[in-house]
Parts: sequence; structure tokens; C-alpha cells
Amino acid sequence: MLADFGSINSAHIVKPKTFSGLMDVYEQNYIRLKKIVPDLGIADEMISVTPGHLDLYLSVSMRCKFTTMLRLTYRFHDADKVICQPDMHIRIYHDARIAEVQDRLDRKRHRIYSGNSLQQKWHLNRFLYKWLGYCIYQGHYFHPVSNLKQFSKL
Repeated sequence: MLADFGSINSAHIVKPKTFSGLMDVYEQNYIRLKKIVPDLGIADEMISVTPGHLDLYLSVSMRCKFTTMLRLTYRFHDADKVICQPDMHIRIYHDARIAEVQDRLDRKRHRIYSGNSLQQKWHLNRFLYKWLGYCIYQGHYFHPVSNLKQFSKL
């Protein structure tokens, strides 16, 4: 549970479902995203492949000086269609070093927006926090350009 961890910036315990707790989750999501994809400038579409696990797909939809919008998902094949789950749209604020869920698709393919509700933002961003931890545990990683050049020479 997030309340069991000390804040990254201080020794205080993060209070769940509070504004300060939400800001801490945003910061932790940014740190976890940077562990998986240290260089968002690699390409607009990327795939992380780890043996024995689902492939992780990342696509960048917008790049600005201080923000990046991306989509992170797994892709499941069901008969003749592809199902993306979880399907999360994330905004990264590079200057503030935070990552915030903008929306995601639920299992019934309904889009859930973070909106203005603290409860909804907490729920979506807490999910991202846990999912990114799971992706890191599985070994997902989008290789920087320098590593890709080394692999292409082989």
C-alpha cells in the first residue's frame, strides 16, 4: 500500500486520497516511467519484449518542450480483433517531473477520464503506479537509441 512507503522527497508518510498524496503518486509514476523508458525521444512507437510475458506497447501522441503525451498498453488477440488492456493515456510534465493519467479504457471498452475528482485521479494514478511496478518487475525496458545502434550492427 502506498501509505506504507515514505515520500520520495521527505520522511513523512504519504496520506492516501489526499492532494499531497496524489502529487507524490504523480512523482513516483514519473520515476517508474523513466526506469522503463529513459529516452522518450527514441521513436513514436516502441515495443518492450520480455520472454514469458506480454509485450508492452508505448506510443507517443504529442511532444512539446515541457510535456509528452503517450499511450501504454498490452495487446491481446481475440479471434479477429486486437484488444488493448490496460489502455492508458499518460501526460508527462518534464519540468515538474511528474506523470499523470489522463484517461484509460476499462474492460468494457468505456473510457474513464481522470476529470476533476480527487478520488478518480487517485484511483487511476494508483493503478498506473502498481502497473508500472509490475512492468519493472517483469523486466520491461525500452532501449535508448545508443543501444539500438549496437544491436543493429550485429
